[in-house]
Amino acid sequence: MMTKVGIKSAGTAAPPRSSSKQAELNEEDRSKDAFFVRVAEIAEAMIARHGKDFAMGTMLLSAKFIAEGKPFGRRTDGGDDNGNAAKPV
Repeated sequence: MMTKVGIKSAGTAAPPRSSSKQAELNEEDRSKDAFFVRVAEIAEAMIARHGKDFAMGTMLLSAKFIAEGKPFGRRTDGGDDNGNAAKPV
């Protein structure tokens, strides 16, 4: 499982977040945490199905596309959170 600071190795228990710490987070921080959890779940699924090399390559390629301002491609699965992306004409 991934945490905000890194990857937690199996068998190593990370200290649970206190509810007061969670209450201190603003909306933006809660949103970022939620996205981080989603990315971690996707990474874990990619590793389980295709291995670490595929997962790392995918993440690096995604980062490169973001840095260069390139589109990720057409979404045919009806996925969400891509509403601001340029649509092909």
